[in-house]
Amino acid sequence: MTREAVEQAITRAHHEEWARVVASLARRFGDLDIAEESAAEAFAVAVERWRMDGVPPNPGAWLTTTANRKAIDRLRRESRRDDKHREAMLVLDDEPPEPVGAVEDDRLRLVFTCCHPALAMPARVALTLRLVAGLTVAEIARAFFVQEAAMGQRITRAKGKIAAARIPYRVPSADDLPARLSGVLAVLYLVFNEGYLASGPDTGPVRGELTAEAIRLTRLVHELLPDDGETTGLLALMLLTEARRPGRVSSVGELVALADQDRRAWDADLIAAGHALVRERLAAARAGARPGRYQLLAAIGAVHTSAPTMADTDWSQIVALYDRLARIDPSPVVRLNRAIAVAELEGPEVAMAEVDALAADLDGYHAFHATRADLLRRLGRTTAAREAYGRAIALAGNAAEAAALARRRDALA
Repeated sequence: MTREAVEQAITRAHHEEWARVVASLARRFGDLDIAEESAAEAFAVAVERWRMDGVPPNPGAWLTTTANRKAIDRLRRESRRDDKHREAMLVLDDEPPEPVGAVEDDRLRLVFTCCHPALAMPARVALTLRLVAGLTVAEIARAFFVQEAAMGQRITRAKGKIAAARIPYRVPSADDLPARLSGVLAVLYLVFNEGYLASGPDTGPVRGELTAEAIRLTRLVHELLPDDGETTGLLALMLLTEARRPGRVSSVGELVALADQDRRAWDADLIAAGHALVRERLAAARAGARPGRYQLLAAIGAVHTSAPTMADTDWSQIVALYDRLARIDPSPVVRLNRAIAVAELEGPEVAMAEVDALAADLDGYHAFHATRADLLRRLGRTTAAREAYGRAIALAGNAAEAAALARRRDALA
C-alpha cells in the first residue's frame, strides 16, 4: 500500500476513532495519561503496520486492541503499579462492564469526566478538546487565542490535577449533571466550531466528523436533560448552522460568504428541526424563562435560515438579539458580530466605528480584520481594505478561508 494511501487511512481513522479509543481505555484503566499515550502509540504502530499489511477491515477495533496492549505493556514495566497491572489484566476481555449511572456512552462519559468541577473552566474545555475531540494543542490554542506552549501547559496541569486528586473515571449521577453542564456545553460548541471552520492549515475547510460528533453528543445531553434551555438552544444552534454547510464551500474549495450562498442547497430537514427547538424555547420565554447564550444564538440562526434571500433578512431583529446577548456575554467577538449586523441595518460607516473600537481586543483575530476589510471596501477605501485583507489572510488558519479572502482582495485591483 502506498504511503499516501496509508496516511489518508490514518487521518480518517484518527478523525473517526480517536475518541472511541481514548474513551474505551479511560474506562478500562481509569487513567487519562495512559489512555491518551497508549492511543497515540497505537496510531504510530498503525503507520508502519498498515503500510505492510494493509488497512484492516475494522480500523477502530484494531486500534483499540493495539492500544490496550500498549497500555498493558506500560503497566507491566511500572512495577510500582502492580495493583493497576492486575486490575488492567482483568478488564481485558471481550465484554465491557455494564454502564452505570445517567450517561451510557463512553465518549460522553469522558466529556463529563474531563469537565469535573475540580478543574477550572478553561482547563475543562481544553482537556476535553484534546482527549475527546482529538484536536492538536495548536488547534486548541487557536480556539482560545493563546500561545501553543501555554495551552500545552494548561492541559498537562489539568491531567496532573485529575491524577493528584484521584478523580475517578466514572459515570456522573443524575444529580451531578447540572453542575457539569456548562463546561460540557462549552466543549461541545467548540468541537462543533472546529469542525465547521477547521483551523488546521492542512485540513479541509470543514471537518464533518467533528460537527457530526458534536451534534450526536449534544443530542445525548438533550435526552438526559430535555427541559434544560441552554442544552436545547445549543442543539438548535448546531442544527441550524450545520444546515447551511452544503452551500458554504464553492466548487473550487473556497468558503462562500453568507450573502453569496445558494440557499436552495441548505438542508431543509435540519432547518425544520432547529426551528422547532427554537419555537420550544420561545414558548418557555413567554412563560417567564430567561434565554441564555446558546438560545439567543439559536434564535439568530433561525432568523438567518428563515430568510429566502440575504435582502429579506430581518436585520433589526438580529441586532436586537445581539443586544440581548451582549448583556449576558459582552465579549469582543459578540460585539464584532453585532457590528456586522449593524452594517446591514445602518450602513458600513456606523459599523466601522464599532469595529475599530475593538482593535485592542481583537487585533490577532482574523475575522476582525476580514470584517474591517469588507467595511472599508464598501466605503470605497480600497488601499486600507487591501491592507486589512492582507492581515486577515496572514492570520487565517484555514486555507479555504484564506483563498476566499485573497480573491476578495485581488478583486479590488
